[in-house]
Amino acid sequence: MRPGTLVRLALAGTRTDLLRVFLTLVAAALAALAFLAAATVLSIPLNPANNNGDADQYGNLLLREPGLRPGVAIALLMLTIPVLALAGQAARLGAPARDRRLAAYRLAGMTPGQTLRVAVAETGVASFAGALLALVAYLVARPLLHRYDERGALALPTDVLPAPGWLAAITLGIPLLAALTAALTLRKVTVTPLGVVRRALRSQAPKPWPWALILIGFAAFAAVQPLTLWYAGRNLEMPSGLVLALLFGGGLASTVGLVLGAGSLSYAIGRLLHRFGRGPATLLAARRMISDPWHGSRTYAALFAVLIFAGGAAGFRAYFETNAFVEAESQRQWDVLTGSPTAAAGVNDFSDFYLRTMDLVQAAVLVGLVIAVAGLLIAVAEGVAGRRRTYAALMASGVPRGVLGRSVAWQSLAVVVPATLLALGTGVTAVLGVFGDKLTAVGGGGPHCAASPEICADPAQAPAHTREIVLEPVVRAIPLPISDLLLYGGGTLAAVLLTVVVGALLIRSDAGPEILRTS
Repeated sequence: MRPGTLVRLALAGTRTDLLRVFLTLVAAALAALAFLAAATVLSIPLNPANNNGDADQYGNLLLREPGLRPGVAIALLMLTIPVLALAGQAARLGAPARDRRLAAYRLAGMTPGQTLRVAVAETGVASFAGALLALVAYLVARPLLHRYDERGALALPTDVLPAPGWLAAITLGIPLLAALTAALTLRKVTVTPLGVVRRALRSQAPKPWPWALILIGFAAFAAVQPLTLWYAGRNLEMPSGLVLALLFGGGLASTVGLVLGAGSLSYAIGRLLHRFGRGPATLLAARRMISDPWHGSRTYAALFAVLIFAGGAAGFRAYFETNAFVEAESQRQWDVLTGSPTAAAGVNDFSDFYLRTMDLVQAAVLVGLVIAVAGLLIAVAEGVAGRRRTYAALMASGVPRGVLGRSVAWQSLAVVVPATLLALGTGVTAVLGVFGDKLTAVGGGGPHCAASPEICADPAQAPAHTREIVLEPVVRAIPLPISDLLLYGGGTLAAVLLTVVVGALLIRSDAGPEILRTS
């Protein structure tokens, strides 16, 4: 098969197929932009004029200090999680029609290997176009955003360009990864002239082992503070590698456990609804959740991962706000005891930097939630399209459209509500496990000379005007970030309700009884 023929067959199809290609292109472009931004941050060179290597040309400390740049790059890479999930949901859009088209290719004489290459080429070509578009947009935007503020500092690292090898690796690596993922996904799919056969059949009851990963994650978070105290009791400093291993390992285990555990959660809730449900909508949702419990794992994977990160971000913000209050209160004590003018209510520059950084993190979380919700909308549309005949048969047998819409709501919310609480709780618990439930500014103080600078500088006169200042310890509990959790949780539930409404509208307009005659 010639390459031109391969590309033409891969991009053939209906408007739904074109929409799938377009969404794959958009997802690849967003992922490439995130990778390019991370590579740019990591490419900022050390400044030889400073001992610590600070890049003084930037106004933001996140870009100026070398020790903070890896965290910025990791945060940018975290945004690719919902983007890649969006690409996965887009690949399922219009799957039945694509399966029929591939079967027609087989009927026309195409081999199984050629049909696999056609399916993989669709994802690869769309991803390459998206990555190339992102590279062009990145190169065009650099000179447009290269501006200095009133202090002569840059807001973005537009003076840095990653090495050509990195640019080529990102532009070519994303479509290659997408093509390999598509090939791996289709490894157990056989395209025959009469249709598509999936050889892998799953057992009805998902195993509950993923919940053990969540417990392991909680244990890793809870072990940070006791280990820190254990090292401190021996006048040792806890190795930073151990801290990172516990935090990263606990976060990864919790995220994987929640995503994979959504299948067993859906199955368990479906069993409960089937046993205690009293309405047709509830019973329909229960049977659907029992027959396909992995639907939640596929659909809500990115959403749950973003919510865990959101819970952690809310916990960090509560910690920084509490730390700012403790430091300000300790400073206020010193000002009162020394007769100095008390500073206005607020936080110091150091704490304010971290609070402004958390504002950026919160914005990134909201962007991730928007991308995850876009994936949910695609999943709802794909689910309705894939079950059109089922819905049509139910309506033909007398089931009202409203009952079908309520069944979609039960199926979605019954899994999302407990999983949202668990995801946000996991993120907050991670922070509390590291920092504890309260902060203490250890009392201290020191000598203070209550005279003019000239007298205080005179060794003979200074002792007569110097007294020892003793500060009381300041203790404040880290509050539960209710407002941030309500923002993330309420926004998630509102977004899921929006997808439910979209699903109900699609059922009403696209799955009528006439489908039984025309499809």
